[in-house]
Amino acid sequence: MEMRKLRFATIGAGFWAQYQLAGWYEVSGVECVAICNRTAAKAESLAQKFTINRVYTDPLQMLANEKIDFVDIITGVESHCAFVKMAAEHKIPVVCQKPMAINYTTAMEMVETCNRASVPFFVNENWRWQSPLRELKRVLESRELGNPFRARLDMISGFPVFHNQPFLRSLDQFILTDLGSHILDVARFLFGEAASLYCQTHQIHSGICGEDAATIVLKMKSDVTVVVNMAYAGNHVERECFPQTLVFVEASGGSVEVFPDYELHVTTSTGTRVSRHAPTRYSWADPGYEIVHSSIVPCQRDILHGLLGGIAETTGEDNLKTSRLVFASYESAAKNQVVPLES
Repeated sequence: MEMRKLRFATIGAGFWAQYQLAGWYEVSGVECVAICNRTAAKAESLAQKFTINRVYTDPLQMLANEKIDFVDIITGVESHCAFVKMAAEHKIPVVCQKPMAINYTTAMEMVETCNRASVPFFVNENWRWQSPLRELKRVLESRELGNPFRARLDMISGFPVFHNQPFLRSLDQFILTDLGSHILDVARFLFGEAASLYCQTHQIHSGICGEDAATIVLKMKSDVTVVVNMAYAGNHVERECFPQTLVFVEASGGSVEVFPDYELHVTTSTGTRVSRHAPTRYSWADPGYEIVHSSIVPCQRDILHGLLGGIAETTGEDNLKTSRLVFASYESAAKNQVVPLES
């Protein structure tokens, strides 16, 4: 017998909402029944595109009126906490966009609120679901390279990110929250938890409020040293591979590297093996964000598994550890000091 589809509602109708909804519709077993946005015209436009029957401008009214199995929050980070708490009060499971919160204390409050209400809480952290990174993880876990001891994760691009997301210019905290939330989560995904970190930031663009370049050195509990380089400096470096994350890992028995165009090079004493792990192509994905948009689908499939009672990777509890790294990076840069993370 075919299982009933999980009914969900969406809060937010901005830039990413169309891709989040398209991703959900690639995952069988869900149905969006309502959308809420403070600007009704935006909600109505998105509802028409995805054949969503009901539109709201009041999230409380939507949560009270609709019989839903979960809510997907796709709004600005400053509103996440209020909407997560609202859903928890209605005993509705939550899926939330990253970054989770404006600071670590708020992130903890969100997780604790859902825990107290016994409400499942997931973060739509899709970066770790990119196909080259999943294959890289598989290679590391196979142990064919022995013990990793040093890694570099680079997301350096001249891509004009402010053109289609102009609100990013006004963020007091920019690249560490917007991009660091992704790349630091990948570092955890690949190498486990960090014992300490040191961070330096830069502001290259004029007319922006936050930092647009950062370097973080992580000392992992697994004894791997991870260097994370991120920049939207606009200097046209590596524009052709945006938004790919390039990775180089050194291990006792060889190395593995993620190259542009989704190539993975695994090198041991017997030579170098090259394979390509291109993302699945979807008609709704922006070609400029192909690897990012395609990773939304397996992430949401994993979250659906969690909503149905299974174990999902990107829970609120798990993403709280990524949030700790993000805000510890700001602390380190401000103090110009190593920040210990071990409890």
